[in-house]
Amino acid sequence: MEIKHDLYLGDCEEILKTLPDNSVDLIFTSPPYADQRKNTYGGIHPNNYVDWFLPKAEQMLRVLKPTGTFILNIKEKVVNGERSTYVIELILEMRKQGWLWTEEFIWHKKNSYPGKWPNRFRDAWERLLQFNKSKKFNMYQEAVMVPIGDWAKNRLRNLSETDKKRDESKVGSGFGKNVSNWLNRSMVYPTNVVHLATECNNKKHSAAFPEGLPEWFIKLFTQVGDTVLDPFMGSGTTNIVANRLQRNSIGIELVPEYFEMVKSQLSPVELFLFEPKEKYENS
Repeated sequence: MEIKHDLYLGDCEEILKTLPDNSVDLIFTSPPYADQRKNTYGGIHPNNYVDWFLPKAEQMLRVLKPTGTFILNIKEKVVNGERSTYVIELILEMRKQGWLWTEEFIWHKKNSYPGKWPNRFRDAWERLLQFNKSKKFNMYQEAVMVPIGDWAKNRLRNLSETDKKRDESKVGSGFGKNVSNWLNRSMVYPTNVVHLATECNNKKHSAAFPEGLPEWFIKLFTQVGDTVLDPFMGSGTTNIVANRLQRNSIGIELVPEYFEMVKSQLSPVELFLFEPKEKYENS
């Protein structure tokens, strides 16, 4: 199977308009956060962020397959001691645009930077918002299963009669558990919290995330030969991981330095390079 990687240099909103409808299986990206990365991306004021992002989201909605998923890594900053609300506002507006806000994952940063603030603790997590076009989407949960853990050895050794039947919860919610369902299992489904250390080597980029982050979601929402899009490519982590996992990828980047850096890391045999309005093959 031939795996292809399309790299675009330029504004993602304009380049997204050139991509076919319903052609992408997964969009995984971390756009510039409000008022950050000013030296490279200019910075977007929180008050303007929703209006800046929505036209791009409209094009992502168009290119995503009905069975596809959009994962948005984003986190509000603190301004004058208060969290900004632009991410919440963005979610509400994207829903009006036609997106379904399906789930929210948390990336727990296991090695978050130490620090001391007068009114809060250090930030050790970021959100990954899941959006879909329809309620039925591709999801391959078995691909991200985890070991059940040592707790099961003692807990499942001697089951009571109550453990062998569905035990109604004390509050009558209907969500009681049957502990015996865990018997003979070595692997279980994970939670919606992903525990990963931050990227210590920033790959000459101000906000590179660890390879394990896109890898987890690529495995969860795509299969070999599917297409992964990162419209804010940066250091190309998503595209590089997609290549390793034998997924096709599309990367869009505004900064030529980052574009050239990713270009050099992907195989010329598999890499197709694009400029807006002009396609050329690197062979």
